Amino acid sequence: MKLLVCVSLWTLFTFTQQVPPVPNKCTCELSNSGQMFPHDQLSKVLDDVSMCNKNITPQTTLEMEILLLALQRRLPQLEDDVLTLEKEDDGELYGAVSLYLIENEVVEIMRLMNKLNSTTLGHQGLTTNATQQLEDLVIEMKELEQFDTMHVVKMEATNQRLTKSLENCKHEKLIMTQPTQPPPSSCPHGKFLNITGPRIHAAGEYPGSYKYGSWGRDPKAERGKESWYWRVMLTVNNKDSNYVRLYSTLSSLIVGLSVPGNILIHSSNPTTNTIQGPNVVMYGGSLYYNCYNTPSVCQFNLINKTISTLQLPVGTRYNSRANFCHLAECYPYTDLDLATDESGVWVIYTTTQDFGNVLLSKVSEGEPLVLSQTWRTSLYKMAVTNTFMACGVLYATRFVNQDVEEIFYSFDTITEEERFDVGIFMKKMSPNIQFLNYSPVDQMLHVYSDSLLVSYKVLFEANDDS
Repeated sequence: MKLLVCVSLWTLFTFTQQVPPVPNKCTCELSNSGQMFPHDQLSKVLDDVSMCNKNITPQTTLEMEILLLALQRRLPQLEDDVLTLEKEDDGELYGAVSLYLIENEVVEIMRLMNKLNSTTLGHQGLTTNATQQLEDLVIEMKELEQFDTMHVVKMEATNQRLTKSLENCKHEKLIMTQPTQPPPSSCPHGKFLNITGPRIHAAGEYPGSYKYGSWGRDPKAERGKESWYWRVMLTVNNKDSNYVRLYSTLSSLIVGLSVPGNILIHSSNPTTNTIQGPNVVMYGGSLYYNCYNTPSVCQFNLINKTISTLQLPVGTRYNSRANFCHLAECYPYTDLDLATDESGVWVIYTTTQDFGNVLLSKVSEGEPLVLSQTWRTSLYKMAVTNTFMACGVLYATRFVNQDVEEIFYSFDTITEEERFDVGIFMKKMSPNIQFLNYSPVDQMLHVYSDSLLVSYKVLFEANDDS
């Protein structure tokens, strides 16, 4: 938080020339007809701003995040140690040594918990104090504005508003010149109201196998392939894959009849530019996914078998450093989430610079792949279980219980309005949702849930069915 104080003082002075008492000398009488500028008050404001900047820094947020990550790593390790002891306890020396190690681990976890509690209380007090300081600063700045007789501060604020309006105007013009890419705000279906379902609930040809994966339709399919479906199954430790499986109809997908068969990305798995993580989408005959072991988006063209890559910004978190999570579990290798909607392909991720908050970027079509625009949100990525896009609006879900998931958050890319009270609930067929994406072809949500293929109908204002 930084404040720029710009105060221009213009006062009126009266100069009176008097008859010089001594030859070749003159004296002037100076009188100030304006108010005396409160230098002490300005100095106090600057000191308060400096103190506020010292107290509230990114380091305070980073400290909390480090403690949470430390707990996240230690708790599963403690659970593994206890399970190992239960299986291998010989009732003698091995058991005694293992108990001693577990005791030390518990002590360390308690130390982290105590530090986290004290840090949380400290941050709460800091927030309260900062709020009061900001309110006081606003009052003092308004008092100082009366000395700005040339209205420099007001003109600067006006210029900032005009600059923002100009940028918005340029952005709207850019969208209007691309009629094949409808602006996200002009949703042809109206407002997102609710979801119904599940409409589809199938195990496919491998019931109970391949817990992590993705499936769906191509919103911009080739002529003759509009009814096709695709599926990706993570075959190596629920982490990697090197092919996409195609189905000519929905019925073929449900019964597990893959007539077109598998399309290989590479003969080896895993290797450079193969799939990592379950967040995969298809658009315009190409598969979009997180490239193996890199903070990049890969585009695999199913026709000519070529791969294009898009390097995400420096500091992008990958390799399970910023997964989707709930209290009981994190979904590995979900750092990058790809999504489709009426306007194309999006990528949802986070960086070290943003301290875990969600970034949303539009992937521009064509060669080379680029990010056309990026939005920053106040949504902490590891506090949500999944995200998807619909009509240019980002939605996020969270785990309520084993039977219910909630769509609780939205971010409009046009108005940049954030909401944390969407309150749309989904009935689940299995406790975990590893993949979630919206299909603009039929306004369906496609879900991959513990190897099950599930779909829900999205209800907009313009929907006739319910």
